[in-house]
Amino acid sequence: MIVLVLVVLSLAALVWGWFEAGWVRWVVLDVEVPGLPPELDGVRLVHLSDFHLGVPSRGEGAVARAVEWTVARDPDLVLVTGDLLSRPRGEERLRELVARLPRCYVILGNHDLAVSRDPFSVPARLDELGSATLLSDEGRRVELRGSTVWIAGVDPASRGNERGLSADADLRILLTHFPSAIDRIEPGSFDLVLAGHMHDGQICIPYPGGKLRLAHLRARYTRGLYRRPAGLLHVSAGLGTTFVPFRFCARPEATEIVLHSG
Repeated sequence: MIVLVLVVLSLAALVWGWFEAGWVRWVVLDVEVPGLPPELDGVRLVHLSDFHLGVPSRGEGAVARAVEWTVARDPDLVLVTGDLLSRPRGEERLRELVARLPRCYVILGNHDLAVSRDPFSVPARLDELGSATLLSDEGRRVELRGSTVWIAGVDPASRGNERGLSADADLRILLTHFPSAIDRIEPGSFDLVLAGHMHDGQICIPYPGGKLRLAHLRARYTRGLYRRPAGLLHVSAGLGTTFVPFRFCARPEATEIVLHSG
């Protein structure tokens, strides 16, 4: 009888984890940015991350729904912070989805380079993404509402190069796959830093007042907004999965960040 109960509970947990991996959370955040010009008040950015395409899982469906949501909201900018692919066979689907995203800027993550604990990971060797701008230790200046926006992106293979990517602009945004970059940036270099990588733990054990993130037990920045001396950091919970096609207490998400003068 005990064995039967354990089997049923295990099956129920697997079914729930599969369901949760496709249950996308839609998040809209109103964020005050000190020094933001009035012209940029109300600018909307959609932050997506960690697609992990190329692996049969619920992640592909979550990414597709997030793209639909983003297109419907028609934000001023779409910013994607890496881990686009886990296997090269997902590249065709990636290009189909990214082509639909308006005014899109993208960086790579460690899985795109096969620098991960996944023994089956294969490098994707992406060097362009069609209509989307792929950034690798470089930046682009964008005109928005008569103001200048500087969007810089970090190559995941060269952690530590964040300091050389700042530039003068009315709004300075850094895309980095790893949230820990915020601790290496000089204060005043960027107004907003966007990161992914964490999956909010992906497999978590809840407890009163919090949860234990099994994949990142000691991580300081796991999901959401953090105000640090170097600037404002947003960490996305991402959309895909790694190793197993499940999420527990760590729903995938797509986030719209609405900027306000602070």
